[in-house]
Amino acid sequence: MTARPTLENWMSILALGFIWGGTFMVVSVALRGYGPVTVAAARTGLGALAMLSLMLLLRRRWPRDRMVWVYGVLTGITTSALPFFLLSWGQQYVPSAFAGISMAALPLFVLPLAHLFSDEPLSARKALGVTLGFIGALVLIGPGVLQIAEDRFEALGQIACVLAAFSYATGSILTRRCPPVNAITLATITLGVGAVILVPLMLIFEGLPRPVGGLPDLSIIFLGLIPTALAALIRVRVVQTAGSVFMTLVNYQVPVWSMVFGAALLGEELPLRFFAALALILLGLAISQVRQVGALLRA
Repeated sequence: MTARPTLENWMSILALGFIWGGTFMVVSVALRGYGPVTVAAARTGLGALAMLSLMLLLRRRWPRDRMVWVYGVLTGITTSALPFFLLSWGQQYVPSAFAGISMAALPLFVLPLAHLFSDEPLSARKALGVTLGFIGALVLIGPGVLQIAEDRFEALGQIACVLAAFSYATGSILTRRCPPVNAITLATITLGVGAVILVPLMLIFEGLPRPVGGLPDLSIIFLGLIPTALAALIRVRVVQTAGSVFMTLVNYQVPVWSMVFGAALLGEELPLRFFAALALILLGLAISQVRQVGALLRA
């Protein structure tokens, strides 16, 4: 059975919503000076170094259980290497607000996967919420897919962002099923796996990065330390203690903050379908997560 969420869990969800909501804007700024693989590799590389330093400072030991390493590698692929690359590549062609809204679709994948592979059953109410959210996702990406012949890269960028959400969902289930391990240790392993995969790809396809100065450099550093290292630690802790379905509550905030940051600071245009898609996805989330929301209101 999933443990009842604590005050720490709720505060962590609020913090992650704000941090991740602003991440897409920061990625867009970083892409002005660096290629997508470099941005993704820098996130995992700097994040892994930060977490390894913390692990050594606190004298955490590497796990001896072979299954922890198996799940750690799989989680590293699905929560860092693959989604970081997909989002960086996709954001070359779509607004940061689109990437943020696409993350709201994450529970569409988590709920069915948790029902099949974890300890969190999918009820009829949750299934209804998933269906509404799926319709919202179709509203969000539908026009781009239908116009793929006219603007192939925009359509592929949209698909990449949605695939990143699916990858994160898979990673949440793997984190939940992983044998007991310290959150700092697991976060270090997952980011390390991401770095091992992405850094060689960066050197092959984009070469050794050189500082370009200004906001892109600051964005790279910020991405590695805050929404990657710190957020990975918080995320692992929340999933381990409150469950992967509870973790999806962060997606109420992420799209809203991404739209606010994208419009206010980057001057992005927000088409009407963005708002329609967001409304449908959030309604689906509300229906599927009504009990968790009720607990928050009663707290």
